[in-house]
Amino acid sequence: MVSKDDVKALANLSKLYLNEEEIEKCQEEIGSMIKFVSQMNRVEKNLDNIKVSEDITNALRDDEVKKSYPQEEILSGVGGGKDGFFYLPKSK
Repeated sequence: MVSKDDVKALANLSKLYLNEEEIEKCQEEIGSMIKFVSQMNRVEKNLDNIKVSEDITNALRDDEVKKSYPQEEILSGVGGGKDGFFYLPKSK
């Protein structure tokens, strides 16, 4: 738990002027941040034990050409479009 004195000292170093309510809120938020960083440190230590296979050279699939819909059919849903494109009115 982060003490009020810790928050006040940090605020002073940061040249922030906090009222009592803001100090209490910062206590909670800084405590949550410290807890999160602690969790991330534990995860990082566990990642050192994971072994990755170096046999994988490319895990991506090959590109495949597939049949597409006709342009007229696609644009029919928006009133036919304009000059073969989707038309959006200019926003203000």
